[in-house]
Amino acid sequence: MAAPLNGTYTPHPDPLDQPLKTALVRLASGISPASVAMAQVDWLTHLAVLPSKQSALAMSAWRKSFSWLQYAASCGWKPDASHCIDPPPDDKRFSHAAWQLPPYNALAQGFLLAQQWWGEATTDVRGVSRHHEELAAFIVRQWLDMLSPSNSPVLNPQVLGETVRKGGFNFVDGFANWWRDALAVAADGRPRHVEEFRPGKAVALTPGKVVHRNALVELIQYAPSTPKVGKEPVLIVPSWIMKYYILDLTPDDSLVKYLVDQGHTVFIVSWRNPGAADRELGLDDYLECGVLDAVAAVQRLCPGTQVHAAGYCLGGTLLAMGAAVLGARKDHALRTVTLIAGQVDFQEPGELGLFMDESQVAFLEDLMAEWGYLDGRRMAGAFQLINSKDLVWSKLLHEYLMGAHTPMTALRAWNADATRLPARMHGEYLRRLYMDNQLADGEYRFRGQPVSLRAIRVPLFVLATERDHVSPWPSVFKVLRLAHAPARFVLTSGGHNVGVVNPPSGPAAHEKASYRWADHPVDEVAADPLAWFATARQERGSWWTCWHEWLHRHDSGSVPARAVRDVRFGGKVVPAPGTHVFQE
Repeated sequence: MAAPLNGTYTPHPDPLDQPLKTALVRLASGISPASVAMAQVDWLTHLAVLPSKQSALAMSAWRKSFSWLQYAASCGWKPDASHCIDPPPDDKRFSHAAWQLPPYNALAQGFLLAQQWWGEATTDVRGVSRHHEELAAFIVRQWLDMLSPSNSPVLNPQVLGETVRKGGFNFVDGFANWWRDALAVAADGRPRHVEEFRPGKAVALTPGKVVHRNALVELIQYAPSTPKVGKEPVLIVPSWIMKYYILDLTPDDSLVKYLVDQGHTVFIVSWRNPGAADRELGLDDYLECGVLDAVAAVQRLCPGTQVHAAGYCLGGTLLAMGAAVLGARKDHALRTVTLIAGQVDFQEPGELGLFMDESQVAFLEDLMAEWGYLDGRRMAGAFQLINSKDLVWSKLLHEYLMGAHTPMTALRAWNADATRLPARMHGEYLRRLYMDNQLADGEYRFRGQPVSLRAIRVPLFVLATERDHVSPWPSVFKVLRLAHAPARFVLTSGGHNVGVVNPPSGPAAHEKASYRWADHPVDEVAADPLAWFATARQERGSWWTCWHEWLHRHDSGSVPARAVRDVRFGGKVVPAPGTHVFQE
C-alpha cells in the first residue's frame, strides 16, 4: 500500500547526514549518542560544583569500605556472617549457594555495596534534570551489570565448578553457542529452532477464519466450542510491534482458546507487517483500520449486538482512543472496554521513557527516513538494555560461560518474530503520546476532532502486571482517573508478557500466580496507586478467570453459537492464523 491514508510524513533529513547517522545507529543499537552525552555532562558538571554531595559520597564510600572489610575478615572463619547488604528482590545473580561461600560471598557483597554507592552518586544531584538523572543512573547500571563478578569466568563459582566438572569443555560449548549467535546476527537471521514454532503448525492453532480484511489488518473469527455463547462478542486488538499470536500460543497457554471454551465469540486483529512503501501510514490510520473499522466489521458479522473490546499493550492505547472517539460520537457499539497492560498517560512511562527526548526521537526519525520504517529488532535492543540482567548477562552466563543450551519455547519464538513500524506512525506515537502526552492532556486529535478519554463511559476492565518494564502498573492505573466509567483494576504477578500469558490450569499454569483487584464506581478511585495496592483484594491463580467472570457479568444474555462464515479473499477462504502473520 504505497499511497498514504492520511496526509504526508514531514521529517526529511539531509542526505548528507544519513551515512553517519546510519553508522551510529548500528554501533549504538539505536540509542542517540548525543542524548547519552548530554545526560552524562549534566550529571557530572552539577556534581562537580556540589562539595556537600561529594563529601556525603566520600563518607558513604568510607562507611561501605569499612563495613565490607569487617565482613571480609569475618566470613573466612564464619561463613554465615551477617551480610552488609541484601540484593534487590529481582536480582538473582548471587542466589546460588556457591556465592555464600568465601571468598565469593565477599566479592558479591563488595559488588552490591559498590552498586548501591553508584546509585547514590547518580541521584539527588541538585540541578540535574529528572530525565538526565534517570538516564545517567541507567547508563551507570549498564556498566555495573557488565562488570559484575557473575559475568567473569574466573570470579563466578558456578562457572568454575562447571569448568572442573566438564574439564573445560563448557568453554568449547560456549564458544560454539557464541559463534552460532554471531553468524545469525551477521546474516540478519533468526535464532535457531524458531522454525519449529511456525504459526498454524505449533502455535496459533485455535480454529477460525479470516472474515474481514482492510488496508492494515485481517480480522480473524474463531470457531465456537460451546453450544451457546455470550450475546456480545469479544474483539481483541493486540499490539502491532509483535505478531498477534502471543494471545494464541499453544493450546495450553492460549488466551483465545480459553475465551472460546468459556463460551465467548472471539475476534482478533492481525496487523499487516508494513514495508518501506508504507512510510506515510500514520497513527490515525492505525486507529481507523485497527479499531474503528474492526468494531464495525464485528457488528456486521454479529448484527444487533454490542462488542466487548479488549486491547493489549499498544493495542490497549489505541483501543482507548477508539473508545473515546466512539463515545464522543454517541456511538454505542461497545459494551465494555478491557485494557491489558496499555498506557494512556505517558507522563511516567517507566524505563522506556529513558529513550524519549528530542535528541533520541530525532535520531530515530532520521533512521526511519532512510528505510521508511523502524525494524522491530532495533526496538528489541532497547528492551534488552532495560532488562539487561535477565536478557543479556544471564544469557552470557548460561550459554557462553556454562556452555548450556536454552531450549526454544513458543514464547521465545514469538519474541523473535518482530515486525516493522511505519516511519510516520512511529514518529507520531513518540511525539504526540510519549513526549507531549496529548492523549492524557485532552489535546490529541483524530481526523481533526479532539479525543477526550472522559468520553469513555462504558465499564472498564484494566489489567497491569507487577514487574512490567514496558507499561509500569502505576502508569496504567492512571486511566481510572481519566475515563468517566465504572472500572475494575487488576494487578497480576509477572511481567509484560509472562504475566498476561497466564493460564489458570494445565502444564503452562504458573503455580505462584496471583492477582489483586478492586472495583471502582465512576470517578471514585484512590489517588495514589500504592494506597490502592494496600487495600486491594488478593487472589491466588490466573487473572483470566477474573476477566471471564467480569465479561460474563456484563453480557446481556446468551445466544446459540455463531458459525464462522466463509468469506472469500481472492476467491479463497483463508483459515486462521491468516496471511499477515507470515509476512517477514
